Amino acid sequence: MTTGLAGEIGEIELSIVMPCLDEAETLAVCIEKAHRSLREGGVSGEIVIADNGSTDGSQAIAEELGARVVPVPIRGYGAALAGGIAAARGRYVIMGDADDSYDFSNLMPFVENLREGFDLVMGNRFLGGIAPGAMPPLHRYLGNPVLTGVGRLFFGSPSGDFHCGLRGFRKDSIEELGLQTTGMEFASEMVVKATLMGLRVTEVPTTLSPDGRSRPPHLRSWRDGWRHLRFLLLFSPRWLFLFPGLALVVLGLLSILWILPGARTVGGIAFDVNTMLYGAAAVSLGFQSVLFAVFTKIYGVTEGILPEDPRLDRLFRYLTLESGLVLGIVLVLAGLVGSIWAVGSWGTASFGELDPKQSLRLVIPSVLALTVGFQVILSSFFLSVLGLSRRRSSAA
Repeated sequence: MTTGLAGEIGEIELSIVMPCLDEAETLAVCIEKAHRSLREGGVSGEIVIADNGSTDGSQAIAEELGARVVPVPIRGYGAALAGGIAAARGRYVIMGDADDSYDFSNLMPFVENLREGFDLVMGNRFLGGIAPGAMPPLHRYLGNPVLTGVGRLFFGSPSGDFHCGLRGFRKDSIEELGLQTTGMEFASEMVVKATLMGLRVTEVPTTLSPDGRSRPPHLRSWRDGWRHLRFLLLFSPRWLFLFPGLALVVLGLLSILWILPGARTVGGIAFDVNTMLYGAAAVSLGFQSVLFAVFTKIYGVTEGILPEDPRLDRLFRYLTLESGLVLGIVLVLAGLVGSIWAVGSWGTASFGELDPKQSLRLVIPSVLALTVGFQVILSSFFLSVLGLSRRRSSAA
């Protein structure tokens, strides 16, 4: 069913998609508000109910009120929305929960921004107003602000409310993102990928009212919050692997170089070879973390999970198998020379007891050079394999 002026000639400008799982208590009022918004705005539109297996008669309610029901057998918030979006016939789509917490009677700000050329228009509940009891304090003062802050920091997103369930978008633009998650993190994936792919994103104030259902919501605070955070971390190899790895490498090297000439005392606390050993461990772990960042980035781009990055092409121009092997062999040789020197020093003591405060100053850097050298050699071969896979994927 289409609603609005242009509906007379069969064109659909807007599809309003609502995921539904046993929403009989509130579905009717949401559909009626959506119809009223389309009529008052003169928008040709349809209402799509993405049903995720309701057993309370929600399907019949939707059909009686003129909405189109799309069965989605795969369970999950994201799966339901993906099914509804795929079935939508409109040029634009506005999605929102069917629990009467979002104001479907005031959708024109979303439509107007979409008409102006924006690809994604996010609602912002913190700008529009949150009614008393509409959002638990844990979500309002911790969960949403923290996850939104992480998303803005990691990806530079302009959205001030990452998890607002009321949002509008161009259907073709969002379909090109290849959204894959099936759970609550679908909301984060949409914003993250839209930002990474360079889509035009803006936001409009919207309101949030208390959930109109008598049963508890499907959302599980800690479980779904962790899923959102996990998704944000996995989509940002820089923050998950690169920056922590570089910090460990720098701090480890500085501590080694600081203690290498001799023990240091700060504020009555002595730092010696034990600290140097931890510094070496930090360098090794940090370097491995940096490698993980590179591996994850290449894999994500090759598989279409992350957008193309021209820096990868420059990386493969300089980090070739041959250059990696040369660097790795140099480090291994340095470690071998240091080890031989350490054995020679041990020989001068007739292979008896040594002063660890002196011997470890040579042994620790030598072992570190050997370890990192072999890491470089093995990683160079693996990067070469990933490079072949990436070139084959690009050619296809």
